[in-house]
Amino acid sequence: MAAARRLAPEMTQLLREIVAIESPSNDPAGVEAVAARLSAELKALGQPPQLISVAGAGPILTSTPTAERPVMLLGHLDTVWPLGTLEKRPIRIEGDTFFGPGCYDMKAGLVIALFALRLLKDEGITPPVSIFFTPLEEVNGEPYHPTMEAAMKQSRAVLDFEPAWPGGAVKTERKGSGSYVLTAKGKASHAGADLSKGANAIREIARQIERLSALTDTAKGTSVNIGVVRGGIKPNVVPDHAAVEIDVRYRIKVDGDALDAEVRNLVPTIPGVTLHLEGGLHYPPLERNALVLGVFAKAKAAAVDLGFTLEEISTGGASEASFGAALGVPTLDGLGADGDGAHAEHEHVLLSSIPDRAALVAGLIERLVE
Repeated sequence: MAAARRLAPEMTQLLREIVAIESPSNDPAGVEAVAARLSAELKALGQPPQLISVAGAGPILTSTPTAERPVMLLGHLDTVWPLGTLEKRPIRIEGDTFFGPGCYDMKAGLVIALFALRLLKDEGITPPVSIFFTPLEEVNGEPYHPTMEAAMKQSRAVLDFEPAWPGGAVKTERKGSGSYVLTAKGKASHAGADLSKGANAIREIARQIERLSALTDTAKGTSVNIGVVRGGIKPNVVPDHAAVEIDVRYRIKVDGDALDAEVRNLVPTIPGVTLHLEGGLHYPPLERNALVLGVFAKAKAAAVDLGFTLEEISTGGASEASFGAALGVPTLDGLGADGDGAHAEHEHVLLSSIPDRAALVAGLIERLVE
């Protein structure tokens, strides 16, 4: 812990540098610039970096494992903030609080991952680890999921550097998620003269919304949210087109599969209307099982040695850590910085948490490779 805190100014400087590089998911150049800056850090750590191209996106930043069955240090290079956000909300530091777009989710986590390796290197320890920083986590990482999952299968554990829960808890459970677009195609007609000749697509979508909403079961942790509805052109026209965008969340895989089956089995109720469905389940859940709790127990022991207590929490948000857990790889999420405001204008990190988390991760890595 003392060694980590001595490095705190260097950690803050690296955070400042990479937050100053805007890297929205849809800006490959920005994502690549962050990857290039972190590549220099990896070289200095003796972790030869590699950039893996992703079509239409920035690259994956990875490193060659130093041994078989490495510990994967997982994170993402992209942020939700569009180009120009930094001009509107420039970096500022107020006491212990660092403000800047993307600092909490999750550029401070990338700093923590690298400085955990720096702490171990300074003690002459070169653990078997691999870096895997992705370019599209905030939007759609499907183009590289096979590559990521192949690397996860070869790992002894996956440590994800998504931000800690405000207060510092790590995440031992995450819900899975899916999204769909349900479209109804009906028949247009004059609402006054020929009402009966039409087939109202909006009425059909309204009925389907009621059926979908009834699938929410808060006791089981499943939810179906109707987020966007579109349809019609004028009030005196029977609408021949309507669509709804749907978000689903679930705690365990079997419940996700059941939700998916329900959505796929929707049938129209109004004669002359047809339904078309796009989308599906995307992120699997990170289930709070023995493998996850095993990694958490090691992290908790490392925290005790450093003089603090580490808590755990469950969250409804999704992350790429869930893919590791779904593959049966021991996984722990939320090892990034303490702070608040992910995807919000008040996004910030507590600078004092960064060296403490780096020390925690260094201790956890040691325990995982013993």
